[in-house]
Amino acid sequence: MDYFTTLPEGCVSDILSLTSPPDACRLSAISKGFKSVADSDSVWDRFLPSDHQAIISRAESPVVFSTKKQLFSRLAHSHILIDGGKLSFALDKMSGKKCYMIGARALTIIWGSSPQYWKWMSLPDQSRFSEVATLRAVCWLDIRGKLETRFLSPKTTYIAYLVFKVAGNENGLANLPAKAWVRVVGERAGDDDWDEDETTSSVYLKFRQRRRVSRAAQNGVLPQGREDGWMEVELGEFFNDGGENGEVRMRLMETKRLNLKSGLIVEGIELRPKVYA
Repeated sequence: MDYFTTLPEGCVSDILSLTSPPDACRLSAISKGFKSVADSDSVWDRFLPSDHQAIISRAESPVVFSTKKQLFSRLAHSHILIDGGKLSFALDKMSGKKCYMIGARALTIIWGSSPQYWKWMSLPDQSRFSEVATLRAVCWLDIRGKLETRFLSPKTTYIAYLVFKVAGNENGLANLPAKAWVRVVGERAGDDDWDEDETTSSVYLKFRQRRRVSRAAQNGVLPQGREDGWMEVELGEFFNDGGENGEVRMRLMETKRLNLKSGLIVEGIELRPKVYA
């Protein structure tokens, strides 16, 4: 006998909504009583962010779906472009928490508007955004991004990543440590409110293993490959306590070694919930 069919539908819905999206899918297979409720909008609406309707209304293209489960799957397995195509939005498929990528055009890149230093180009088969920034030649590398904390999932630890590629003809990037900051500030903080003496991490955009590796290099953050063909390097993490008036700011900077740098291709800065092992 399927005892779950004797439970009120609202009770089953409440039970499933206290699990996770993957668990809800697995539990739907153990009982016919769970199956109908597990696919219902009442369950999947609770896995979606409370402001999901407002978010998808900002999409560049219509987001088509017939059920809330279908919408969750759409957002968990791909992204949508919002806010003029300068920001992308998706959901973490395990938790349903919000993920964003700030496109290169929405970042502050020092000398990014100077064609002799940076070139803006389209990579339609590689990037989700209409344009990416390609470094031609600079000595001073400084990239900044920011996002209001109210856009993110509350009570959640996030990690910020620079998403990039390094061209085959790069110059001056290999084994070059850069500083990375990630911090949450109040609404009254100025755009130049950065303290170079505060805690930073040392990151590498390209790293060649050598027989002798300095202690600084051993402690540095190395780039990792992504499924979409890009690379990413962790800039830092922060806890979003749910404040409405804060702003998370991220920065990558290398100004100590004034060597000529070229060949960096920047897609954006991505913020994803931290995954605990």
